[in-house]
Amino acid sequence: MSELLRIGNCSGFYGDRLTAMREMLEGGPLDVLTGDYLAELTMLILGKDTMKDSSLGYARTFVRQVEDTLGLALEKGVKIVSNAGGLNPAGLADRLREVAHGLGLDPAIAHVEGDDLRSLGFDGALTANAYLGGFGIAAALTQGADIVVTGRVTDASLVVGPAVAHFGWTPTSYDELAGAVVAGHVLECGTQATGGNFSGFRTLPHTGRWLGFPLAEIAADGSFVVTKHDGTGGAVTVDTVTAQLVYEIQTTQYLNPDVVVDLDSIRLDQPGPDRVHVSGVRGEAPPERLKVCVNTLGGFRNSMEFVLTGLDIEAKADWLREQLEPSLKATTVSWTRTALPGADADTEEGASCLLRCTVMDPEAGPVAKAFTGPAVELALASYPGFTMTSPPGPPTPYGVYRPEYVDRSAVTHTVVHADGSREVVPDPVEFTAPDALVGQRASPYPAPADSLTRRMALGTFVHARSGDKGGDANLGLWVAHDGSDKYDARVTWLAKFMSPRKVRELVPEARDLEVEVYVLPHLGAVNVLIRGLLGEGVAASTRFDPQAKGLGEWVRSRIVHIQEDLLS
Repeated sequence: MSELLRIGNCSGFYGDRLTAMREMLEGGPLDVLTGDYLAELTMLILGKDTMKDSSLGYARTFVRQVEDTLGLALEKGVKIVSNAGGLNPAGLADRLREVAHGLGLDPAIAHVEGDDLRSLGFDGALTANAYLGGFGIAAALTQGADIVVTGRVTDASLVVGPAVAHFGWTPTSYDELAGAVVAGHVLECGTQATGGNFSGFRTLPHTGRWLGFPLAEIAADGSFVVTKHDGTGGAVTVDTVTAQLVYEIQTTQYLNPDVVVDLDSIRLDQPGPDRVHVSGVRGEAPPERLKVCVNTLGGFRNSMEFVLTGLDIEAKADWLREQLEPSLKATTVSWTRTALPGADADTEEGASCLLRCTVMDPEAGPVAKAFTGPAVELALASYPGFTMTSPPGPPTPYGVYRPEYVDRSAVTHTVVHADGSREVVPDPVEFTAPDALVGQRASPYPAPADSLTRRMALGTFVHARSGDKGGDANLGLWVAHDGSDKYDARVTWLAKFMSPRKVRELVPEARDLEVEVYVLPHLGAVNVLIRGLLGEGVAASTRFDPQAKGLGEWVRSRIVHIQEDLLS
């Protein structure tokens, strides 16, 4: 057994860079190459695919990538592990065998199933998939699989499984498993760990058009180094890794099917360029129940954007709403408007803003011509300068996400090995009690004392990363590692500053919502959870930014009072 296991990533979502699998295989040494293709929205998309063709339900781009690189992977001895199986991992495994035989190759291909729980009768479910752990993947690799494809395992399980197989960890190797979960969390979104979507992007070296994908060098104790292949774009720094660590988490505990991770136990240091060492991760027994991603068909939606230009913007918007709303029959009508233009703009676009009307209904009719027709009829009969950003379009179906939880006894975590034999993965024997699954919420510090302050953007020395967790928005904020000797004082200030009340001030949309703030002092960070900001999830949200991807950048731009002694 080698001292380190090198695991790379080549996909962070269904639609990521097609050439990444080849880039990772050619770019340097690897033992395992993973690809994450699934998200809550992706499961809905794959569910719609199966409505048209029951033989689908998997990420078809993954097939193209494997067809292009399978010979190279086998030649280099690199195992491929991916959740691209989606709703049909068996179908994907069969398709890959066809591709391999067409290439004159004969890899051992296994798949993991048992996550599909539609048979349990969740109300209205188009998809219902439990999040599985990594021991099924480990069993497949231990039996010699060259490729393992799965359904809805957790994103981190793609790394946990190979690490378990390589190091021989047991289900009670909690600290080691926790380290692998953290490694998987860092890798799962691909180039987000090497500078993608990073609020400090201006500090990145621009070594090419594409950012390099990350890899982790994992040790037997679960510690690891995050790095990337030499000569690839972007950077691996404490800040880029922290950005991914605080992405789409919830409390100070990170719950996975194999282990509960204490996020505040994580320690980061940078031993060299593009190398971040992650150590000290602590874990405890996993939760007793498994989370289930349920997607239902919510109905149909449509939207139209109107351009408002020049003077009397608000009066124009009011008149349009007054004219259009009596004709609308949809059950939900939502209006949003961009910021008012500045005075005396020197371009027409600069003198304009957008007014968007979004309608939703269980049936297509009320959001089809019954919506677009009355809007178009106002073209010559409404506010001056009436125009739309695009022609009217047909309604589109949308889905609604909700989480459910089931006892492990409802799930049969099964590996189908390359020879067709089946192996059931046993459940853990120990669990963390439900009342212990609550991370530290409140800041341990009192509110900042009155002192001389300056009004400046929060992002003056604070980075952010945000995203969606179903209908909730996650916002991670942390102090930049910019070499300032004020780092520790800034971390203390941030922990004092970010309270639920302050979040509601910075994000007025959250004024009536539940807000939770969790402090992660060893990461110099706080994590904010805004419950219900995204409604019923990304597919159903009418918010301007339905996945909360820009929420962090908006909050960084807000003007706040910062102590002057933190700015020197």
